[in-house]
Amino acid sequence: MLSQRTIESFVGLFLLAAMMALMVLAFKVSGLTSFFKPKSYTVIAMFDEIGQLKVRSPVKMGGVLIGEVSSITLDPQSFKAIVKMDIDHRFNEIPDDSSANILTAGLLGDNYIALTPMYSQTFLKSGSTIEDTHSAMILEKMIGQLIYKLGGGSSSKASTTTSNTSNASDSNKIDDSNHNVDTQKRIQK
Repeated sequence: MLSQRTIESFVGLFLLAAMMALMVLAFKVSGLTSFFKPKSYTVIAMFDEIGQLKVRSPVKMGGVLIGEVSSITLDPQSFKAIVKMDIDHRFNEIPDDSSANILTAGLLGDNYIALTPMYSQTFLKSGSTIEDTHSAMILEKMIGQLIYKLGGGSSSKASTTTSNTSNASDSNKIDDSNHNVDTQKRIQK
C-alpha cells in the first residue's frame, strides 16, 4: 500500500498537470499565444483611416478567417496607417490585385479586414502590398456629417439644404431630358 505522502504527491502532480492543460487551452482559445502559430506570409496595406483596428484583428475572405493583423504603424511621409497582415500559408493563391476593406462586425462590433479577391493570375506573396484599400467608416464622423448636412438642428438651414437639394435635382432632370433628346436625334440620323 502507498504511503500518505506518495498519494499526496501524485494528487499534487495531477492538479499541476490539469492547471497547465487549462492554461494552454485558455491561451489557444483566446489567441494570445504564439506557441501554435501556423506558417504564414506577411502582406502590407496602407489605409487613410483604420478606426478601431487593432493588432490581432481578424483578416477574412468571404467570411472565412485567413489571417490576422500583425502590426500597425504610421508612415511618416504620407501619414497613412501601414497595416501588416499575417496570412495563413494555406491561402497562398490570393490574386495580387485583391482589395482590402476595413469593416465592422455588426453595428458597434470590432473592426476586421476583409480581402476581396479579383482576377489576376499572379498571387500575393510575402512582402506584397495591396494597392486597392478602403478605409474604415467611422460612425461618429458619419453622424457628424449628417448633423452638419441637416443644419445642426436649425430649421432655416435644414430648409435651405432641402431647397438646394430639390433645385439640384430639378436641374439634373433637365440635363437628363436634354441628354435623352440629343441621344434620340443621333439614333434617328
